[in-house]
Amino acid sequence: MYAVGEMLRQWRHRRRLSQLDLAIAADVSARHVSLVETGKSTPSAEMVLRLAAQLDVPLRERNRMLLAAGFAPRYAERPLDADALPAAWEAIARVLRAHEPYPALVIDRRWNIVMTNRAIDPFLAHVAPDLLRPPINMVRLGLDPRGLALHIVNLAEVRSLLRTRIARQLAAAPDPELTALYEELLAPGSEDASHPVESEVVIPMIFNFEGRELRLFSTTTTFGTPMDITLDEVAIESYYPTDAETAAYFTTSDAGPRTDTWSPASDHDRYRGSVEKTPPRS
Repeated sequence: MYAVGEMLRQWRHRRRLSQLDLAIAADVSARHVSLVETGKSTPSAEMVLRLAAQLDVPLRERNRMLLAAGFAPRYAERPLDADALPAAWEAIARVLRAHEPYPALVIDRRWNIVMTNRAIDPFLAHVAPDLLRPPINMVRLGLDPRGLALHIVNLAEVRSLLRTRIARQLAAAPDPELTALYEELLAPGSEDASHPVESEVVIPMIFNFEGRELRLFSTTTTFGTPMDITLDEVAIESYYPTDAETAAYFTTSDAGPRTDTWSPASDHDRYRGSVEKTPPRS
């Protein structure tokens, strides 16, 4: 394990800050930052957390810094369910329900699917069963020919967008498992020639699905001030139609899941592990 000073130095370099930049942001002297990084001064737990906060270090890594400095971790990591994190669970469940009839799901830091709403179900109906065994990885699900890849018209663009997002994520917070996923599925190749869509405000994901062309773009929502590692690492991916035809597929009475079938009891099971416990509709 690295010493806490070395860990702080690595994160400072990753954020491309000088010792003076960090010192000004944390309201300490540049000399003190230098002494901490070189191991000549032992920081208090509060100083470790102050410097880590200015470096936007993920909560998981802040715990590791505290341990390296000889202190107990400060941030808990609890499962995302109604028993361990009731307020957060209900907030996310409300967001997912409210987004119906359009698809929405929750992913963790490694892009594993944690929760979904009902609008996801039709897209999983013909996916190979082994891709639906937990943990269900969104990147693998989207790029595997036995998953959604054969239905995605602009697969090269989607792969390129995923590559950019995950590369940015790894630059901000390295992770060995996510790096392995990136190298396996997203390493640049000749099949990824750029196909710009100049007329679009955002680049959509275009599905050829049930004889229709569906065009969806996504937004990402995260918790603003998490104090739990799980909440710090989850994100809600919400999908919206880019045109009237796609909107009609989800909103007409004979297409897509209906919002009037929801009940609190069924959602309690669904949102504790939705894809695993609730079989996709055919």
